[in-house]
Amino acid sequence: MGTATSSMAAKFAFFPPNPPSYNIVVDEETGKLRISDVHQREDVDVLKLSTKKGNEIVAIYVKNSSASLTVLYSHGNAADLGQMYHIFSELSLHLNVNLMGYDYSGYGHSSGKPSEQDTYADIEAAYKCLEETYGVKEEDTILYGQSVGSGPALELATRLPQLRAVILHSPILSGLRVMYPVKKTFWFDIYKNIDKIPLVNCPVLVIHGTEDEVVDFSHGKQLWELCKEKYEPLWLKGGNHCNLELYPEYLRHLRKFISAIEKMPPHLRVASGQSTDQPNQPPNTSDANKEKLRPSTDQPNQPSNTPDANKEKSRSSTDHRDKARPSTGQKEKSRLSTDSREKGRASTDRREKSRKSIDRATKARNSTDQPERARNSFDRLGDMVRSVGLCNADCLKQTASEA
Repeated sequence: MGTATSSMAAKFAFFPPNPPSYNIVVDEETGKLRISDVHQREDVDVLKLSTKKGNEIVAIYVKNSSASLTVLYSHGNAADLGQMYHIFSELSLHLNVNLMGYDYSGYGHSSGKPSEQDTYADIEAAYKCLEETYGVKEEDTILYGQSVGSGPALELATRLPQLRAVILHSPILSGLRVMYPVKKTFWFDIYKNIDKIPLVNCPVLVIHGTEDEVVDFSHGKQLWELCKEKYEPLWLKGGNHCNLELYPEYLRHLRKFISAIEKMPPHLRVASGQSTDQPNQPPNTSDANKEKLRPSTDQPNQPSNTPDANKEKSRSSTDHRDKARPSTGQKEKSRLSTDSREKGRASTDRREKSRKSIDRATKARNSTDQPERARNSFDRLGDMVRSVGLCNADCLKQTASEA
């Protein structure tokens, strides 16, 4: 039973495009490797790396001359470098990072067959290349794992104590848990991320769509809850397994995270983000939290124990004290002055309430706009995601029916 289930989980986990979406060619002038059918760029290196499992995998390294951090990206289960090439280039540009992506064994033009242990060897070879060829330090490295790529990303993260950060994009709790709602980890399960995430010592950002039809939203939420160093997560309302890059919040939140990580000295950690279960949290969450912490003065129907009620009690107490004082004619003037101030405060409250209402409406529109309306500087990336189809949403159904 265990072997059969493990085999089925592995079959779900690996769904390489067949045939590969690209070819490897040699540039006649420079002798360098190139990926065919894409715009050739001088800032992109195409590499072949040997793994400790005996396979040869293909990787690309996108250079950014102004970058101080490097992202090592492990892609999803139904993509290869040909599909990810332009997306990697755009992420490098917009996030101001160097970026290395690689094809798992058996994907694209990487040799061998995909397996859990092979992907661990694959990411290890890619990280070794970053260290030895490009001089990237552990403390300047961010691991990015998308979908099944969260497995090798977290495996490597547990072995890098000085790692700068981890980004988990539609991650899985484990391979078996994608198919069955099991409550414990079995020995034959694959990618046991649920057991590894507590061992990661760096800040972790989790991104997940609330309508993910392949990896349920609960996977991302539970992984985030188990993080040692939580960073404000991004729950994209209505997002599925393949389209999160189309939301403007995706890029904005990544920029915010990278900026925070970049400003953080390597030997320090980013303070944990505020816990939130609300989907599609806007990028200015810190301001929103401050607003929540500020006593509310513009709600029309506050309970008796609210700040407004306390203020009313305070004003009432003041009136009683005024009545207790000798009447000198000043009392009436004071009351009139107080009334004027109350009117001014009420007017200010109404303006503040109107402003907040407009802000909330604007945020709501930003959160629910269709992706086509939401694209700003990420227009090209959105088009790329639509054109290539980065995952096979039916692979789980096929696997289950075959079982």
